[in-house]
Amino acid sequence: MGYLFGNDLYDGFGTWPIAYIPYGGADFGELQSVAEATGAGGEDAYYAAWTSVAARLEADASEAEHKGRLHSARELYLKASAFYATSYHPIYGEPVDPRLLTAFRKQVETLDKGLGLLAHPVASMRIPFEQTALPAYLIPAEGLEREARPLIIFTNGYDGTMTDMYFASAVAASRRGYHCLLFDGPGQGEMLYEHGIRLRPDWENVISAVLDFALALPNVRTEEIVLSGWSLGGHLAPRAASGEHRIAALIADPGIWSICGMFRDFAVRTLGVTREAASNLGSLEQSLIDRMDAIINNEPALHWKVVQRGYWVHGVNNLRDYLISAERFTMDGRAELIRCPALLTMPEHDPLASGTPAFFGALRCPKTLLRFSASEGAGDHCEMMNRTLLNRKVLDWLDELFLRA
Repeated sequence: MGYLFGNDLYDGFGTWPIAYIPYGGADFGELQSVAEATGAGGEDAYYAAWTSVAARLEADASEAEHKGRLHSARELYLKASAFYATSYHPIYGEPVDPRLLTAFRKQVETLDKGLGLLAHPVASMRIPFEQTALPAYLIPAEGLEREARPLIIFTNGYDGTMTDMYFASAVAASRRGYHCLLFDGPGQGEMLYEHGIRLRPDWENVISAVLDFALALPNVRTEEIVLSGWSLGGHLAPRAASGEHRIAALIADPGIWSICGMFRDFAVRTLGVTREAASNLGSLEQSLIDRMDAIINNEPALHWKVVQRGYWVHGVNNLRDYLISAERFTMDGRAELIRCPALLTMPEHDPLASGTPAFFGALRCPKTLLRFSASEGAGDHCEMMNRTLLNRKVLDWLDELFLRA
C-alpha cells in the first residue's frame, strides 16, 4: 500500500511533489485530494485527477492576472505547471500518448507564464547544440539578478523535467544567491517528447555546448560554474565532468556509476549468472534475457522503468537492445579523470545509491560524501521527502567551497 495512493507505482509518481511544498510547487492537501480522486482507478483516473487540479489552478491564475494580482497569478501558474508535470508519468512510452503531449505543453505554457511574472521576468532560451537547440531557462539569484554570481547548471535524469528541477533545486539555490541554468538534454523533456531525440552517454559533449552558452551569459562568474545532476543526472553529470574541465564543482545526487549496475546484481542474484557473464548484459544468452524479460513484465514498477521509460528514452524496442544501450552509460575508466571538487550524495534507502561508496572511492579529485538517513526523513531517492535538508547541505558545501559567508 502506498503512502498517499493505493497503488505503489502511482505513489512513487504522486508523492514526488511533496519535495516541492517548501518551494511553492504544491500543498499537501492538494496532493491528498488528487490521491482521493484517483482512488482505485488506473492511469486514466490518475491523469484526470492531476490535470483537473492543474486546470483549476491555471484558471485561477488567469483570473488573478486579469485582476492585476500578479503575485497570486505567478504562484498559481507555477503550481499548475508542477501538477501538469506529474500527471503523465503512468502513460510514458511509445507510441507517445497524445495526452502526454497535451499535459506537457500545458506544463510548459504555465511555467513560462509563471516565470514571466517574476520581479525580474524569466523567458525561455535556446542553447545551440549540434543540428538542434536545447530549451533552457536562466533563473537568476533572488535579489541579486544583475550581480555577477556563481552559476549552477542543473541536469536531469531519465524522466524529470525543467519544472521538477525548478522546484526541487533552483528555487533554493536562487534564494541562496546562485544563478541557475536549467535545460533539457537529449532524451529529456521537450527533446524526447516533441522531437524524439534519445538519451546519449557522451554527456560531456552536451555539457560542453551548455557551458559555451553559459560563459557568454552576463553576470556569471566564469570561474565558479557548478554542474549538478540528480537521479540519473547523478551519472550524467560526473560523466560530463570527466571530459569537460571548465566545471568548478560537481554534485551527483546520488553518485551513480552506471545504469547497468543494478541489473548486473539482479542477474547474479536472481538468474544465477556468474559475475563474469554479467559483465556485459547485452551479450547474455537469449534464455537468460527471456527470463529477465518475464520478471520485468510481471512487476509493474520494473515494467514502467524498463519497458515504458527505458525503451522510449534509449530508442529501442526489446530488452537486449536496451541492455546493449545501457551498458554504454558507465564511469569505467572515467572517474579518475574528474579534476574539480565533487560532492556525492547517498540516501540510505535509495537503490540507485548502492554503488556510491565504490564510486566515491574511485575518485581522485577533492571529494565529499554526504549520507542521508531515513531517521532524517531523507533516506529515499533524491531525498524527496526532505528536499530542504539536501538543498541546505549541498548549498552549504558550495558556499564553503567558494569561500562565501
